[in-house]
Amino acid sequence: MVSEVYSATTAPSPKSSWCQVPSERLDRVRFLVKVSEVIFSFVAFVLEEVVSSCSSCFALYFFEFVSCTAFLFTLLLLVLLSTALHARVGVTCWPKLDFWYTSLIALLFFVSSIIFATNNNGTDLEKSAVGFGFLAMSAFLLDLVFFYKTSGLPFQKSGGGTPAEGGAQLETEKLNSVSNPSAAE
Repeated sequence: MVSEVYSATTAPSPKSSWCQVPSERLDRVRFLVKVSEVIFSFVAFVLEEVVSSCSSCFALYFFEFVSCTAFLFTLLLLVLLSTALHARVGVTCWPKLDFWYTSLIALLFFVSSIIFATNNNGTDLEKSAVGFGFLAMSAFLLDLVFFYKTSGLPFQKSGGGTPAEGGAQLETEKLNSVSNPSAAE
């Protein structure tokens, strides 16, 4: 009996898929770039972890921190942006978060890869880790380029006037509608 009541009015939702790519937060190209960021960060981290000895352990540990952080947080960001989980987190400024995070990780990968490249024992394993560090940094920079081309800078408001002017205009409209009830209709 219950199925008879709901069957005629219930329609399948086209957005019920667990992965929502492309979406307004992440298009297909940026999704693939973020997947490459995760892969390059992971490979750089694994290669660094296999290094058995270090002459300058600070360089190794800093590279380890950056590559592990980039891998874990980029994977988390990728999952959040490509599924419906982003709505449950409570973050409203996803473009700003994505832009600043990607910029920071690109900068950290650049610095840590240079430091690790100059302070290592010169083994093939260390050179490979540095190479994947630079590949990961390049993927993060490519992500920023695609972000800018598709969305522009997230902290620039498109629209007329400054935020203060828009706020004053909104306040004036609210006052007019309250003081003049016929204007609200």
